[in-house]
Amino acid sequence: MKIVGHILFWITITGLLTLIFGRSYQSFSESFYFVCLLLPVIVGTAYFFNYYIVVKYLFARRYFKFVLYSFYLLIISLNLEMLVITTAFILLAEYDYANMNPITTDVSILTITLYFVVFGLSFIRLIRFYFHNQKSISYYQDEVEKSKIDSITIKENRSNRQVFFEDIRYIESLGDYVTIHLFNEKIITKEKISSLENRMPQIFVRIHRSFMVNRLHISSFNKEQITIANQTLPISRTYKQKVFSSLN
Repeated sequence: MKIVGHILFWITITGLLTLIFGRSYQSFSESFYFVCLLLPVIVGTAYFFNYYIVVKYLFARRYFKFVLYSFYLLIISLNLEMLVITTAFILLAEYDYANMNPITTDVSILTITLYFVVFGLSFIRLIRFYFHNQKSISYYQDEVEKSKIDSITIKENRSNRQVFFEDIRYIESLGDYVTIHLFNEKIITKEKISSLENRMPQIFVRIHRSFMVNRLHISSFNKEQITIANQTLPISRTYKQKVFSSLN
């Protein structure tokens, strides 16, 4: 999730817990104060479990350490919950146990609540991971289909022309038209470079809003430019990371 997504998630959790505990407190303000005391424990546990233990041990198939550190985290979270209860006893109940809410003094209920949120975040990550994988699979299926085709149809002067991918050195966008640079000639078309990019296989890399190159014909490159057949083409800041990821 992006930062905004995380913020909205925790605002929602805070509101839900305030409503849940507010019924037993009979005061939503006191319930909110208690949730604010408990929230750092929930947030810390959720992020440490999902973004450290799961990533470092479960994804790496180190199952024994995953179970071991999950158990350690459970012990630590239980102790932190006791600290929250003690703080609530001092600040909210004013040292009077009779003023304590029975639910908020029940460690088992707090633990269930805490790990319900922890696994809720895990579920959201799992759903995002699934859709990301589906998107990646779809992308690579498209690339496989593209790789089976060795040419592209280009509209030139009101006629269609078949051009082999291996013959294209680079593509240049010049205002209202695009120039396709071949070995011994140029083809001019009114098709947008973005449209051509979607039809090209992975051997073609967009390096600039005005340039797309064939990786097979790159003679040299650095952080700022690419050289193809003694022609130097700039790499823009927007595409730099994608370019180096592709070329390396």
